[in-house]
Amino acid sequence: MSLDASLVLVDGPWEHRFVAANGARFHVAEQGEGPLVLLLHGFPQFWWAWRHQLSALAEAGYRACALDLRGYGASDKPPRGYDTRTSATDVASVLRSLGGSRAAVVGHGWGGWIAWAMPTLQPTVTRAVASVSMPHPLVFRKASLTQPAQLKASGYLAGLQRPFVPERQMTVNGGYVQRLLREWASPEGIWPSPQEARLYAEAMALPFVAHSAAEYYRWVVRSQLRPDGWRFAASMRTPITVPVLQLHGAHDPVVLPRTALQPVEAVRGRFERRLVPDAGHFLPEEAPDVVTAHLLDWLAGLPD
Repeated sequence: MSLDASLVLVDGPWEHRFVAANGARFHVAEQGEGPLVLLLHGFPQFWWAWRHQLSALAEAGYRACALDLRGYGASDKPPRGYDTRTSATDVASVLRSLGGSRAAVVGHGWGGWIAWAMPTLQPTVTRAVASVSMPHPLVFRKASLTQPAQLKASGYLAGLQRPFVPERQMTVNGGYVQRLLREWASPEGIWPSPQEARLYAEAMALPFVAHSAAEYYRWVVRSQLRPDGWRFAASMRTPITVPVLQLHGAHDPVVLPRTALQPVEAVRGRFERRLVPDAGHFLPEEAPDVVTAHLLDWLAGLPD
């Protein structure tokens, strides 16, 4: 049976929308009215990772929009454009297409990496940023190069650099994705359920998604030796003055808590960090109520 993108258009209290932005078409699940909060998922997931927060934010008076990143879910999957600068432009363009002028950008995992870049690369649309399970890019890069424990935890990045092999692994029988979800979650929790793991595996098996997912990580590794990577690193030294919230699971085995808690020289404005106990890498689903509570407290305190 062939799969198509309709499988990620999961029914719920949200509305599915498609918007044109930055030369591509993006899928957004939207719920609520009020100040705009844009939610960016991580690897190996899609917008549905934010389903708990979508409804909670909407009930609290926010317009919550969960985006399928370029190459994922029901968004377009072009062969190029998986560098962080393009990702930030995608996010800014989607915000404008949604009719928003400025928004709080909240990201998990790779989405958190993009969120960190928004105040520097797209400052005019970025009201504040929250990063879940991802420290500042320069902190994560330094730790991955200099700290043996983080280098070992980031070993999956080497596997994703190979041509063709990761794509096959991620699309055959769903085993790669389901194993990764379980290994990166806290061993003390009950997430993911078999149904959740199966849906994420099927979403990764959609045509071209696995290649797109791998391309994000190929860029982040290979660009370190190229001018585009040097320019990105230089830009990320720019002071961040908008409010920042960072949430991290105390049992995260892939982005280690000691990495997440390293000092962040670039943040010059309001900065809040919270370590979530008994949770691994997939905080929005492993600890949905805790993440929602932290987000709502933080959003309520943002300046107008």
